Amino acid sequence: MRNVILLGLTSLLTDVSSEMVYPIIGLYLTFLGTPYTIIGIIEGIAESVANLLKVFSGQISDKLKRRKPFVIFGYSTSVLGKILLYLSSSWLGVLLARIIDRFGKGIRTAPRDALIAESTDDTKKGKIFGLHRTMDTFGATLGVIIVYILFFSSGDKIPFKQVFLWSLLPAGLAVLILFLVKEKQDRQTKSQIKKFEINFSQFKYIPLKAKLYIIISVLFALGNSSNQFLLLRAKNLGYSYLQTIALYLLYNISYTIFSYPAGIVADKVGKKTIIATGLIIYSLVYLSFALVNTSAAHILWLLFIIYGIYIGLVEGQEKAFLAEIAPQEFRASILGLHYTLVGLMLFPASFIGGILWDVIGPYATFLFSSILSLISAVMVIILI
Repeated sequence: MRNVILLGLTSLLTDVSSEMVYPIIGLYLTFLGTPYTIIGIIEGIAESVANLLKVFSGQISDKLKRRKPFVIFGYSTSVLGKILLYLSSSWLGVLLARIIDRFGKGIRTAPRDALIAESTDDTKKGKIFGLHRTMDTFGATLGVIIVYILFFSSGDKIPFKQVFLWSLLPAGLAVLILFLVKEKQDRQTKSQIKKFEINFSQFKYIPLKAKLYIIISVLFALGNSSNQFLLLRAKNLGYSYLQTIALYLLYNISYTIFSYPAGIVADKVGKKTIIATGLIIYSLVYLSFALVNTSAAHILWLLFIIYGIYIGLVEGQEKAFLAEIAPQEFRASILGLHYTLVGLMLFPASFIGGILWDVIGPYATFLFSSILSLISAVMVIILI
């Protein structure tokens, strides 16, 4: 439990830092005159880098039987990304900063999740991942509150650079906490570790249920464009900077409240049920974003709350579900492969979202996501 709390505190502080920055990235890019297609490319590349690296860090972590060094290095690299963001003055600078920041996330995530999984037993994994997600999202909420206060107190000025600078403080503290984590010694032999090498040609050796879940996740990810488009949609419908940040704050509060209870319920009714329910909610929310117009723009306050419920239901439980059905000795590798395959879809997802917005209109971006999410939910219910 000690490791769970320490890793939760690290995630909390890191999300304070990241969520001070994330809700204003798209706004900052539009302030610089960046087209929506370019914004989609930036977010797609950044998130793809993170997910494509997760399989390699997870695989190497399994081979070396070490988790902690990868986690520390990954969180430290993200600090560097925020420094570069502060120094940026064009979309190219933002792209570089986002890549470096997400590079760190890609290095740390699979080993961190494996470390959490190894710190508790199977009967409590849903609860523990839900707890970790709650601490993570509580930090996100604090981060958005801080950026809201900075914008509110700035008067007529738009304090993008000030926010980027202040975000470095919690990011640095998060890294220091990691040195208190104690890594459990793995008793597996080196020869046992070598028996399993995750790569795309060996996909057939993954257990069937895990394989099906990964395929469904990949399909959903193709339509899961960056959340930046949700915030840009609010701005597109006439919301101010402060109102847009407030919407994101409401979303953070919503999924913070639902993350931990979702873990407890998932352990009782099944993680599959929770995940399918979340995907249906996602589909309905994105359909609403597609259909809403300026006369009904006030509904966005409700939609961001409901979207937060989706995140609370799914994000912690998809990790717990995959960790539960994956063999223990290969857990980090399979988690990493899942992240990587999903990551391959994140670039086309945001790229397609940006193109649809520029060429057809914002409704096309959200309708595309809604359809793929509904298909994914049906597949979870029928196939898993």
